[in-house]
Amino acid sequence: MSFFDDIPEPPQRPRPPRHVPPVWAGPPSDELPAVIAVGQFLHRSEGMVMAAKSVEVFSTGCLFEVVWAVRRSGEKDSEWSLIADQCFNRGGYRLDAEGGRGGALRFGVALPDGRKTTASHLHPGMFDGSGTVAGPVLMMAGGGGGSANDDELFASSRFWLWPLPLGGDTRVVAQWDDLGMAEVSVLISGEQLTAAAPKVQKYWAGR
Repeated sequence: MSFFDDIPEPPQRPRPPRHVPPVWAGPPSDELPAVIAVGQFLHRSEGMVMAAKSVEVFSTGCLFEVVWAVRRSGEKDSEWSLIADQCFNRGGYRLDAEGGRGGALRFGVALPDGRKTTASHLHPGMFDGSGTVAGPVLMMAGGGGGSANDDELFASSRFWLWPLPLGGDTRVVAQWDDLGMAEVSVLISGEQLTAAAPKVQKYWAGR
């Protein structure tokens, strides 16, 4: 008999209740989205490119993916370091003298019914525990970035929009004054969103 054979099994630990985040806070964790390729430039200049890459459609909302690249020209090391910080932090940590976000990245959407919202718009109910939030809600939902050399930077960001906009085209709007990008926009086809919605797949049958 092995030394370990007669050691009793540890007692079962109680399972904590399953946390279900509110629908406005992000995409469902148990769905395979339908993906719409957008592939449209929002901005192209000698020093910067930004493009709307794709839309991931879920049953409750959608994720927009935006990518950008910045190319160095004659910037000093200190100037390039500041640009890199703005690029990777989405400009969100630089405050101006009045406490605003200055020329940071701004991102918003205009819905088919005339409503609009931005990624910096805080809604009543988000943090007071009531759980009641009136849409539309747009939130930054992750991203990444990197650099293969000292002359180019690449980054991306995803934005979660709730609820899923149907019934017409949705306009995606971006502006980044610090990097020389004036307000620009691109239309996401309402027909494509409507066609994609039934293609969303649940991970688990019967749920």
